[in-house]
Amino acid sequence: LRNQVLEMFDHAYSNYMEHAYPADELMPLTCRGRVRGQEPSRGDVDDALGKFSLTLIDTLDTLVVLNKTKEFEEAVKKVIKDVNLDNDIVVSVFETNIRVLGGLLGGHSVAIMLKEKGEYMQWYNGELLHMAKELGYKLLPAFNTTSGLPYPRVNLKFGVRHPEARTGTETDTCTACAGTLILEFAALSRFTGTSIFEEYARKALDFIWEKRQRSSNLVGVTINIHTGDWVRKDSGVGAGIDSYYEYLLKAYVLLGDDSFLERFNTHYDAIMRYISQPPLLLDVHIHKPMLNARTWMDSLLAFFPGLQVLKGDIRPAIETHEMLYQVIKKHNFLPEAFTTDFRVHWAQHPLRPEFAESTYFLYKATGDPYYLEVGKTLIENLNKYARVPCGFAAMKDVRTGSHEDRMDSFFLAEMFKYLYLLFADKEDMIFDIEDYIFTTEAHLLPLWLSTTNQTISKKNTSTEYTELDDSNFDWTCPNTQILFPNDPMFAQSIREPLKNVVDKSCPRGISRAEESLGSGPKPPLRARDFMASNPEHLEILKKMGVSLIHLKDGRVQLVQHAVQAASSLDAEDGLRFMQEMIELSSQQQKEQQLPPRAVQIVSHPFFGRVVLTAGPAQFGMDLSKHKAGTRGFVATIKPYNGCSEITNPEAVKEKIALMQRGQCMFAEKARNIQKAGAIGGIVIDDNEGSSSDTAPLFQMAGDGKNTDDITIPMLFLFNKEGNIILDAIREYEAVEVLLSDKAKDRATIFKGKMIPNYIIDSNLEMENMDQKSSENDSHKPNSEEAPSESQDAGAVSEEPHGGGESSAVGDPDPLSPASADSASVSRADEDPPSPGPAEAGAPEPACTPEDSQPQEQNTQTESNSKAHWDSKVQPMESILADWNEDIEAFEMMEKDEL
Repeated sequence: LRNQVLEMFDHAYSNYMEHAYPADELMPLTCRGRVRGQEPSRGDVDDALGKFSLTLIDTLDTLVVLNKTKEFEEAVKKVIKDVNLDNDIVVSVFETNIRVLGGLLGGHSVAIMLKEKGEYMQWYNGELLHMAKELGYKLLPAFNTTSGLPYPRVNLKFGVRHPEARTGTETDTCTACAGTLILEFAALSRFTGTSIFEEYARKALDFIWEKRQRSSNLVGVTINIHTGDWVRKDSGVGAGIDSYYEYLLKAYVLLGDDSFLERFNTHYDAIMRYISQPPLLLDVHIHKPMLNARTWMDSLLAFFPGLQVLKGDIRPAIETHEMLYQVIKKHNFLPEAFTTDFRVHWAQHPLRPEFAESTYFLYKATGDPYYLEVGKTLIENLNKYARVPCGFAAMKDVRTGSHEDRMDSFFLAEMFKYLYLLFADKEDMIFDIEDYIFTTEAHLLPLWLSTTNQTISKKNTSTEYTELDDSNFDWTCPNTQILFPNDPMFAQSIREPLKNVVDKSCPRGISRAEESLGSGPKPPLRARDFMASNPEHLEILKKMGVSLIHLKDGRVQLVQHAVQAASSLDAEDGLRFMQEMIELSSQQQKEQQLPPRAVQIVSHPFFGRVVLTAGPAQFGMDLSKHKAGTRGFVATIKPYNGCSEITNPEAVKEKIALMQRGQCMFAEKARNIQKAGAIGGIVIDDNEGSSSDTAPLFQMAGDGKNTDDITIPMLFLFNKEGNIILDAIREYEAVEVLLSDKAKDRATIFKGKMIPNYIIDSNLEMENMDQKSSENDSHKPNSEEAPSESQDAGAVSEEPHGGGESSAVGDPDPLSPASADSASVSRADEDPPSPGPAEAGAPEPACTPEDSQPQEQNTQTESNSKAHWDSKVQPMESILADWNEDIEAFEMMEKDEL
């Protein structure tokens, strides 16, 4: 498994260096680099990109951890020679600090270690540290506020509030953004002897500490950088706060300053008191910490079990980790957000490493081989679902298996580092990892910095702490031999009750409302099970303080008065029941909104590895009820708009018809191709450059008449995804696709067919690979772009963009669910309104149905995606040669394994 991690890293890193460098990131579907300004904007996600070869800098110390010292030496030379930090570009202070400054400092840390060992880096003279110091000074203007909290963004060339800076007007920042600086800034000060960096980072941390909510000791998600007022008052351990807590504890470890541990312990006590509801970690309001702020969790909280291990609190770490693992087993990956009953809330997964991080720490703390099995599952899922010819592609939707054209730098910086360390023995390492601490981006900082260039007193004696358990103030690192009994069954006994929790209802102890009925613990009454005609249900409602009112129109209204509940515990159950009922009602209103569908290219050389997100239709075959989907070769129809009788029926018969959006109703197109003998249809948007990454995914509505006569499946692809299929036709002529509700396992697709085994087997154990098949194998880039969130589906029945006719499209507001029909307004004489961008950082609704996703900003780009494709695509001979090299490497690996 350790060797397999190395092979996977090589696949990702070599593709970045070959196809993307010096760009910041690799776009693994289209085999090219992501250059900011040349691709459609993804909003805040792009703030990490600064035209400074982000992925290479972020990966430097990973190369050394994986024993790739020669590659490290070459990479450092490239960074010194090629990277320019003086670009006129606005970047995130937080992301630039953890990825670039942290990457340079981690690279410097391992470079001087290698130089001391005497074999490598003998020429190195602190060049990475000089670059880090230059970058540090470029970040300092962001701290020009009265509070000491930094602006969220800075221009690398012009700073903030400069006429040319294009930034400095922001008023808010996230707690993690301002509180995740101390490790890198203090290390920079300790390495260079320049104290200003550490002083600025400490001042920001001191301000956040002073502004904590004093009664709950919690901090909010967003704070005003000028006044210190909390803008978002919800508190948790996930997005927006996560690494603030991490850096308090790790600052104590790295810098030896007791005040950081005191602060961490104070916060940790509050977290375990209010936010931790084992195995869940749920956001609460800082002023009313007994009240949950949302009914879902985000994937970034997956780091927290690892931090609990560092703190020494093993039991809750095991519980939360096991809950997350069960969610992964259900969905293959951890969705960006999931509900308390483990349904998908936000469906994308950008290959985040936090769960692998916690798995590594738990294995180191417990030695339990169970965590090696967890790591094996992560490896298998990455190879099976995310691996593409040019690297690893993020998941756009874990439900359909569709991909984003995105491979973030943290995937190389963190994922492979933690997976390798999970499976590596001490003798596999060329240095002792215990001499270093990991930053939040898994960069290595040496622990000897604690005694170097100390300029600040270690003890903060001015702060008072009261009403806290003394056990929170141990001044030593935890001894796992004491914390974790030498009983291998101990961890298993904690995990066992959680094994099936994801597939059952929301985890819960005993139903308090029913204890008094004398029948012992029963499962709580769930909103979905409630029947107004059931007298037992009405009795339970009464105990919970919920009254039922019959309205004149036949509907039933529920009202809760907590004071009328039998007890405070019953009142709490009543509140939970009411929240469920609101969510259920909202979900039922949206039920007509179908989830996205998948178009999977299954012919040579894709073999099912490229999956495109497609919009569904409210008519024709329901792919969710036909699990096998519809498979066939694609053919372009004439006329291309499909608005009249098809003139090339012989080319379309028994095939999946491709047509352009516009000039008539979708249902009319479907009837015309069905009459011509097509077995399915794909409508491609005629709006140049449109993509499901930057436009809300919608479903095709009918024409207002009965559409029962349409029996074939119809799907919609935006322009960019549609061009992937059209380009494939130009390159390979015969292109076969599978239309389905979600991507199918490749082993299922190709059962009984001659195909290279490495396509099918995620473990790369290529038994009996057919040499002839592999020699003919090649790969084709895929053109899909990356969003930061998935989108709501609105319904469109009539065709804008084509032939002068247009329609008004109503996209449902995520806060006000509407049925698909009510969201569709057909017009023939109006221009379509432009969808408004979603407000950045707007609070999400607390109760959101499974398929509801936050809308993304719909941005247009002047650059033509087709032009990029043509300019970047490799000659086929070169691609075939590369591909055959991969195959030979796989074959060699197979022999080694045998």
